[in-house]
Amino acid sequence: MITYNAENYDVAVIGGGHAGVEAALVAARLSAKTVMFTVTMDWIGNLPCNPSIGGTAKGHLVRELDALGGEMGRAADKNTIQSRMLNRGKGPAVHSLRAQIDRRNYSAYMKHAVELQQGLDVKQAEVIAVERDGQYWAVTTKLGAKYRVKAVVLATGTFLGGKIYVGEVNYNSGPDGLAPSVELVDSLKALGLPLRRFKTGTPARVDRASIDFSKLEIQHGDSEITPFSFSTDPETIDNSGVCHIAYTNSETERVIRENLDRSPLYAGEIEGVGPRYCPSIEDKIVRFADKKRHLLFIEPCGSETEELYLQGMSSSLPEEVQIKFYRTIEGLENVKIMRNAYAIEYDCIDPLCLSYTLEINGHDGLYGAGQFNGSSGYEEAAVQGFVAGANAALKIKGKEPLVFSRTNSYIGTLIDDLVTKGCSDPYRMMTSRSEYRLLLRQDNADERLMPTGRALGLINDTDWARFLKRKEQKEREIERLRATTIAPDESLNAYLESVGTAPMTTGIRLAELIKRPQLSYDALAPWDKERPELTIDVREKIETEIKYEGYIARQQAAVDEMLRLEKKLIPSEIDYSAVGGLRLEAVEKLTKVRPKSIGQASRISGVSPADLSVLIIYLEKNKNGGK
Repeated sequence: MITYNAENYDVAVIGGGHAGVEAALVAARLSAKTVMFTVTMDWIGNLPCNPSIGGTAKGHLVRELDALGGEMGRAADKNTIQSRMLNRGKGPAVHSLRAQIDRRNYSAYMKHAVELQQGLDVKQAEVIAVERDGQYWAVTTKLGAKYRVKAVVLATGTFLGGKIYVGEVNYNSGPDGLAPSVELVDSLKALGLPLRRFKTGTPARVDRASIDFSKLEIQHGDSEITPFSFSTDPETIDNSGVCHIAYTNSETERVIRENLDRSPLYAGEIEGVGPRYCPSIEDKIVRFADKKRHLLFIEPCGSETEELYLQGMSSSLPEEVQIKFYRTIEGLENVKIMRNAYAIEYDCIDPLCLSYTLEINGHDGLYGAGQFNGSSGYEEAAVQGFVAGANAALKIKGKEPLVFSRTNSYIGTLIDDLVTKGCSDPYRMMTSRSEYRLLLRQDNADERLMPTGRALGLINDTDWARFLKRKEQKEREIERLRATTIAPDESLNAYLESVGTAPMTTGIRLAELIKRPQLSYDALAPWDKERPELTIDVREKIETEIKYEGYIARQQAAVDEMLRLEKKLIPSEIDYSAVGGLRLEAVEKLTKVRPKSIGQASRISGVSPADLSVLIIYLEKNKNGGK
């Protein structure tokens, strides 16, 4: 192949999806000369699966990303068509924002954002090789352009070795019928990267006019909106869109079971491992055979399209079978498929070879992000892109790396899980993955991470001033509630009894009333004459910090203990086989992961508390390098 020397850059980002966009933007914003390669300029920031941003724990990631100065939160707010806070009936730790998104407008927003970003060039090109070139990396495109760069971020999504499956039909392709990245696979294998195959899938998109909505449950958005971005005015968000709910039935199950032999997954044609927490409808029918029905959300793909998305009904069955089983659902008897469901198989890396900066061990300046790292989901991809892009730029500038901990963020939890525990199937973030989820709520993401974003120079003066104002409002109001005593009142006592809590016989501080499980900060507003006008975000912080004060203190103590263990560093050159008393399994796992600290070692599957004790004693006796 004839090549020519093209322009040189500091950072090259391969991929224009959610990981690639955030990586490219943050690298450029940190003054690194950056280039982003995408297979098509028309689908930058594409939502190839569900037309939504956020969800359980995923909403936390978006708000954390926004607090750091990322783009996804602002883009989502700008293109929302329905906003809902999930898990309102549960504790504040699991409240998670989710929004239906106009997918074409979202993509257009992100395309324009990268086009406008100073210091960032965007190129439509397929990268076919990434190779070491002395102190640099050489990135070569299919047209023969060779770019020398100091760092590379691999954000290939599901394009790398992408293969589509629909029943007995399969062919090389990326999502949405776009071209896959095939030749790059061989180049990455030549580097010795530990690649493997994963798979995911997506449901059909159907014609709105072919659905009988009178037979479906309607689902509206929230009356009071919480934006993803701390800089967004809630009044500017469109929340007029509606979703609908339908259910599978015994006939749906019958059709699917009778055609399981035509599913490439059950026929053994798909090598890749699928997502455990987002199974196809055929997987649900088989794995949850005791369930009489499965939930189906019918969601709009945009405000100017008639396509609707069938959330919860992904499939790789043949097209004619898809038509048949979709039409067994009440309200979908005459449904017309506009885009069929499919499964997609792709190559990704074993994340155990990554460091906390998302740099690939043994490959200086080569980073991974998003589904390339074995994760699933737009939100997981975006935060990894931010971390990888930021660290690539910081390393080039000779600055300290950006590393997150599971004690301060869901971002840290996600990365720690990937690099310490690895994943046997596409990783999905959930609130249950965090030991400290009461501290890592989405409402306080700004307090946890915005100072970091500000220190990086990614938070402007206006947003920083708003943050300081919110923080001051919260602290002042909590102080007032703890100091203000409210006297017994006939109407208040009537209300207290109506909600099942004891009436007042003497004055009580407002903070103590709020702590009662039957009461809330907002519910006491009619009797609180000095209550200031605050946003829903600030009000939620106030209530949570008062109501869960004891639990928060307990969890903070656990964090302090974890931080103590994280400070017990393990020398990088330690020979675990020389540590007497370690079990063989622990030696193998520790040698593979190479944990940086006792804290990280404690989270490795197969390393027991007894192994940790042996290791700590060994390190204490060998403080001069662990030998």
